[in-house]
Amino acid sequence: MASVTRETERKYEAPATAEETDGPDAAALLDALARTEGVDRVTGRGIEELDATYYDTDDGRLAATRTTLRRRTGGHDAGWHLKLPVPTDGDARDELHAPLADTLPAGLARLLRSRTRDAPVGPVLRLRTTRRRHTLHGTDGTLLAEAATDTVHAERLDGAPGGLAGATTTWREIEIELAEGAPASLLDRIEERLTAAGIHRSRDRSKFARALTDTGPPPETWPAPDPAPAPGTAGAEVLAHLARWHGALVALDTDVRRDLPDSVHQLRVATRRLRSAFKTYRKVLDRAVTDPVGEELKWLAGELAPARDNEVLTARLAHLLDTTDATLVLGPAPARLRLHSTPRATEARDRVRAALDSPRHLALLTTLARLATDPPLRPAAHRPARKVLPAGLARDHRRLATRLDHALALPPGPGRDHALHQARKAAKRARYAAEAARPALGKPAKRYRKHVKAVQQLLGVHQDSVVAREALRQLAVEAHGAGESAFTWGLLYGREQARAEAAERELPGVWAAVRDEGPP
Repeated sequence: MASVTRETERKYEAPATAEETDGPDAAALLDALARTEGVDRVTGRGIEELDATYYDTDDGRLAATRTTLRRRTGGHDAGWHLKLPVPTDGDARDELHAPLADTLPAGLARLLRSRTRDAPVGPVLRLRTTRRRHTLHGTDGTLLAEAATDTVHAERLDGAPGGLAGATTTWREIEIELAEGAPASLLDRIEERLTAAGIHRSRDRSKFARALTDTGPPPETWPAPDPAPAPGTAGAEVLAHLARWHGALVALDTDVRRDLPDSVHQLRVATRRLRSAFKTYRKVLDRAVTDPVGEELKWLAGELAPARDNEVLTARLAHLLDTTDATLVLGPAPARLRLHSTPRATEARDRVRAALDSPRHLALLTTLARLATDPPLRPAAHRPARKVLPAGLARDHRRLATRLDHALALPPGPGRDHALHQARKAAKRARYAAEAARPALGKPAKRYRKHVKAVQQLLGVHQDSVVAREALRQLAVEAHGAGESAFTWGLLYGREQARAEAAERELPGVWAAVRDEGPP
């Protein structure tokens, strides 16, 4: 089983004149570190000799997604290392460690599947590093950060197009890695001192990226169409939106396999946004090509749904119990909820894993990657985005209006509940359309998205209540059958019903504001 650490670091160019790790430039570095606010002392930790082989596919799929895979000997952490970017923090990466072995551990290979798809990984670079380590400590001795001065010798191992097997490069760099629990602001304070000492940020985020660039062409940041539509056209805007959520889907596949919090939800959202874009902007992309892809995205979202729905429902019911007067919680209600939800969670999680490991999912990932480089653009894709995209928003707005006006005209009951749920789906699609169009349409699209989101949230409150009430009824039946009091479940049912009724009362006014203003 791989261990995981969150690595937060910055890299700096060592002065070109410094050829020795203990020369005058090294002294300037240590002085800058020691003078940093909050740092009490800098302690030398000796020299390490590191030898790492980096792996990728022949066409650089890991490099394209800022993913690093290496097998390293020497140093205090020899083994297989997989580094994954953290979208919310440009200085951070999650580093997964597995024991040293001759071949790639199966656990790491599974985490790479969405990035490599069906392509094998092989050695592409060898980096031999001489590292001088120092640790930075606070006044109480607390470890704050580690500073490494590295002399790196890189050799290209593969013969991929544009890369020259046997090509070499050498450089020196400084790496500052924040210790766990240390304030992120420390990196800024260190950088101020380093900059004053003439030491500046590296142009590359990783040794892997720099070595690839120096021994061949730089890797693409993400697959791009060739030729690409002109900037400002509808095609350029829609493809940029699709690239964003395609990239998110690839990254979230790995997050789900790691059981990260909220990852199933976010992966499901990515599938929906892609599918919605295919439908909304069918004047830009050929539906004959995108409709089958949309159906596969719908399948994937369906496989994720039980896990996400159980997660939301369990959290909602647990919150209801926690916020209920203890004197009104009769019987073993919390235990009954766990007994109800745990088997469902296990079954749903197994279903998600089976879907992600299936050939069908792999085929979907491959198809999406192909669409990124060879999109089925229609003639409207080459027209200005401001002229084309509003039509998609208007069509989705009419769809929402038809569904919501119909739902509000129905009497309370199951039929109205179902109609409101269908309207919620239409509201999501309208919101996603506005988000995709915002870069081109600006503030009007932003304002419309905000209004539609308010409608969607109210419809979400209502639908969550419908689902919760059905679960509460089932829990009451299970409790009664086990000889337990069903009083608490009935009480919570009433609270959920009141919440849904409040949402329904508020909905017409919120919807009227959206309907009257309309999309941009």
